[in-house]
Amino acid sequence: MENLLRIGTKSVCALWRDEEGLSTLELVLIAAVLIIVAILFKDWILEFLGELMESVEGKADSVFE
Repeated sequence: MENLLRIGTKSVCALWRDEEGLSTLELVLIAAVLIIVAILFKDWILEFLGELMESVEGKADSVFE
């Protein structure tokens, strides 16, 4: 039993020191924050993109006339 506990402790310590796992966790946290911000500001983002597309469409029409 003590040997199994020692192996488990070494595995946890090795996982904690592994920097690859930390970068994955950081990416997941950044993605989660971006998704939350997008959900919170969804209406503003859609309105902004709609106005931007209308502006682009109006300028494109004036170019082709």
